[in-house]
Order: sequence, then structure tokens, then C-alpha cells
Amino acid sequence: MQNLTLTWQTSAVASVVLYGSAFAVSRSGRRPVVRAALREAGTLLALFSLWQVVGHLSVMSADHALDRAEWIHRTELRLGLPDEASWQRAAEPYPWLVQGANYYYATMHFGVMLALLLWLFVRHRARYAWVRTTVVLTTLACLLIQFIPVAPPRMLPDSGFVDVAAQYGQSVYGGAVAGVVADQLSAMPSVHVAWCVIVAVAVIKVARGRWRWLALAHPVLTVWVVVVTANHFWADGLVAVGLLLVVYLVQYAASGWRQADLAVPETKRSQEQGAAPEEAPGPSPSPAHAEAVAEPAFRPQQPRAVAGATRMSKALEVPEGSRSGPPGRPAG
Repeated sequence: MQNLTLTWQTSAVASVVLYGSAFAVSRSGRRPVVRAALREAGTLLALFSLWQVVGHLSVMSADHALDRAEWIHRTELRLGLPDEASWQRAAEPYPWLVQGANYYYATMHFGVMLALLLWLFVRHRARYAWVRTTVVLTTLACLLIQFIPVAPPRMLPDSGFVDVAAQYGQSVYGGAVAGVVADQLSAMPSVHVAWCVIVAVAVIKVARGRWRWLALAHPVLTVWVVVVTANHFWADGLVAVGLLLVVYLVQYAASGWRQADLAVPETKRSQEQGAAPEEAPGPSPSPAHAEAVAEPAFRPQQPRAVAGATRMSKALEVPEGSRSGPPGRPAG
């Protein structure tokens, strides 16, 4: 089995081409789905290229990488964790089982993740960005730690481990640098374990129905595979899951901050910017209400003498129709 065919140079160039294509499509103003697909594919290829580069940069000293691996193994045994070598010895009598584990390790890591992202992008676009961001942040966190070279268990034959992938001709690692393949020294933490947990969590959260719980089989199988093939220690997976939990907390906090910011009333924002808030239009007042509002609330009182004279003059006024005849006799 050959290594991944894409080198970091090839994936970097392909990422640039995809981003350029996405920009060209956006300038045309058409097909936003195509633009988004090109951009997301370019992002994943850029992440893959960075992963490959970090794998090469992590080669500092093979001796120290082996020493760190031995220290991890001794510490696990001291803490009472099961010996990974015993798990491998239990599977070695079954060649079909070991070969299946090698094949699962080589193909399902990228295959399942790509299938998940494609499913989310096509069927659940609203959830896609969250999961993609989780993958990017978790992988970057793992890459930062992988700058410190740590050898995988299969490079410790004195501790009872066997490189079963090389034994069956299924190794995914290609040419060596100074006698050691660069990516082999990036065992801590396990990106395999981190990604399989992301897949399970995403499927369970997004899908509906009881069948979604079958996604838990993927992290269980992956953990078993990385141990039986001697590609990772227990500690590699535990550190990866810890980083994933931190990423989830950061995303949750950032989401809460965004929602709190969007919840600020528009009037408050206008006041912060120095502008008076506009009043919301209400129902038009009735004529009686408008007349009452138009009248002044305070009326100045007239003096009592003036008010009495006014009432007396109104009482002495004679109707206009009765002024032509004498009093008590109708006019005519």
C-alpha cells in the first residue's frame, strides 16, 4: 500500500488554484454553491499541506523521539493503563484481522472525514461551518504539539511492539529522511482519534433517528486500530480528545459572545454611535384623542367679576327672530 499521493507542494498548489477559481466565480456573481464548494475544498487542501509540512519540520532528533516514546510507555504502565503490546499480541495470530486493521488505518481516517464534510455541505449546510471549524482548530492544535517529535510504538521493538503494516506490506509511509520517515515522528497527539470523535459527535448531533448512534462504532474501531497496529499510545488519543474538548469550549464561548452581541437593542447601538433612536411608528390617534391632546392642559382662570359679567350678558341677549315686535307678542 502506497502513501498518500498528494505531497505538501501538490496540495498547496491545488489549494491556491481552488481559491483562485472560487474568486473568479464570485466575480461573475453566479453559482454561489460552486464558489462555496471550491473555497471549502481549497481550505481542506491547505490544511492537509500544512499537516505534511509540520510532519517534516518535526524531525529534529530521532533519538530523542524514541526516548519520549519510551517515557510515555513507561508512564502508562506505571499509571495502570493496559499495555498496548499485549493488545497487539492478541491480534497477531489472525492475519486477516491485522490486515483489516492496517487497511482501516490507511483509508478510513481521511475517507470518513471527507464523507462527513460532503454530507454536511450538501444536506445540512447550516451545520457545516461549525464542524469544519472544529476540524481546522483541532488539527492546528495537534500540529502545534507535533512540532515536538515523538515516535510511535511500532518503532520500539524492545518494548514488544511490531510494525505489522510493514510486515504485511501495507505501510502508508514512503521514503525516509535521514533514515526515519518524518510523519512517523508525529505520533503525539493522535489526529486519527481526534477526527473520529469529531465524526461521531457531528453525526449524532445532526442526524435524526436511532441509527445515528452507530456512528460511535467509528471512534471505538479507530482506537482499537491505532493500538493494534502500534501507531499510537493510549496517551496520544487522550491528549487529542482533551484538545478537542478545549476547541468545543472555545467554539461554544465564541458562539455565546456572538449571540450576546446580536442581542444588543438597536436603540442602544444608536445611542452608542451618538444618534438619537428612531421611535417606532404606532397607531394613529383617534380625533377625540387628537383634540384632547391639542388642547392645553392648563387654562388660565378669569377673574370672578369678569366671569360673572360675561354670564349676565349672555343671559340678556334677545333672540334675533324676536327683536321686531313688542315683548310677549309674536312678530308678524
